Amino acid sequence: MTNPTDPTSASGSDADASAVPPSTSTGEAAATPPTPSAPKPGPVPRPGPRPGPRPGPPARPADITPVPAPVPHGDPHKYGRIDDDGVVWLKTADGERQIGSWQAGSVDEGLDHFARKFDDLATEVEILEERLAARSGDPHKAQTAARHLLDGLPDAAVIGDVAKLQERLTMIVGSADEVADSMKAEREHTRAAAIARKEELASEAEQIGADSTQWKAAGDRLRAILDEWKTIKGIDRKTDDALWKRYAKARDAFNRRRGAHFAELDRERAGAKARKEELIVRAEELSSSTDWGTTSAKFRELLVEWKAAGRAPRDADDALWHRFKAAQDVFFAARNSATSERDNEFAANASAKIALLEEAEKAIDPAADMDAARRDFRAFRDKWDEIGKVPREQMGSLEGRARALEKRIRDAEDAQWQRTDPEAEARAAQFADRAAQLEEQARKAEERGKAKDAAKLREQAAQWQEWAQAAASAIADR
Repeated sequence: MTNPTDPTSASGSDADASAVPPSTSTGEAAATPPTPSAPKPGPVPRPGPRPGPRPGPPARPADITPVPAPVPHGDPHKYGRIDDDGVVWLKTADGERQIGSWQAGSVDEGLDHFARKFDDLATEVEILEERLAARSGDPHKAQTAARHLLDGLPDAAVIGDVAKLQERLTMIVGSADEVADSMKAEREHTRAAAIARKEELASEAEQIGADSTQWKAAGDRLRAILDEWKTIKGIDRKTDDALWKRYAKARDAFNRRRGAHFAELDRERAGAKARKEELIVRAEELSSSTDWGTTSAKFRELLVEWKAAGRAPRDADDALWHRFKAAQDVFFAARNSATSERDNEFAANASAKIALLEEAEKAIDPAADMDAARRDFRAFRDKWDEIGKVPREQMGSLEGRARALEKRIRDAEDAQWQRTDPEAEARAAQFADRAAQLEEQARKAEERGKAKDAAKLREQAAQWQEWAQAAASAIADR
């Protein structure tokens, strides 16, 4: 197939080994030695897949030149003929014109030969149309190739719909400039979008380089920006270099700040390591102590200091913690062992106190004998204190039962005191004496003939007598 971009390829295809130029006479062609009939050529390969559009914003439908349907040569008898002298004629709207001579075979074979040459030319035109429609390559080169084919079309030795082919070539020549302008506008749009995107990426990188302290996430983001950066094309070198310098400067600033941060972190971790080694020495000194309460509090303080010291270097921090915890474990294992012995002792004490309570609750009866109850309770308390401590969870219930026993004795004492209260008995006697005095005064008044005064005195005496009886009744009820 002829390269459509080569200006020397169109007219050159008119020459053929079996075709005689129009200037050659029929007699000269007949004088040549006869040659065997040329085999019928096979089908010309069709063009491959159309190239896809270049990346960029989708073109408007009006910007894409539609690809006309291929123009088959059709019936060669419709577009040409070969006369008896072997002269080949092309039929056009303006009449017939001679395009060559055929002496190598039958008329049908000759017509097929020139029709295949038309197909070759039509294929070149179709390729130019496809390139222009797909906006691949340089539209001006396609225009130049189409113009070259158009200029050579009047002398082309082909049989087919040459008028239709001329119309298609004219369309290619006329639309190439518009396609070129459209492609240029698209490139400018793509360039502007690419510059804008790299501007955004550079600004984001500058912000990260100046402010971010999320070292891992920010470093990953800078790498992602770089990966995207590499995919953005279509920017002139000068602009691209200026944008790249902004990104590179921001990345370097971030790397310097991150390096300084981790250098400071290394210094802090070295200090934390020294501090933790001091805490380990103190913990190991305390590990043999048997002052359980005080030492436990000190270990809690050491743990607070350990957390406040910060992290040591990663390769040493775990080992330091194991040493510190080992010292803790020695102390707390000893304390737990002692606590276990104490718990056993407290459990035995609780059993003894329960037995003592049951015995005292049965034996102490203040209602029967107050003095004996007091003596028995004092003996109970002495034994209670001698037994000692009990488990914390049983302490409340046992002490409650002991206090209940003591309350029984106290309530009995209060009741007895109220029954033998001398003040209450004195008041009752005073009320009775007053009633007797009033009765005596009433008798004397009656003897003097003062009956009215005697009646009033007897009423007062009756009132005081009622009070005396009420006081006596209250004492008896206690």
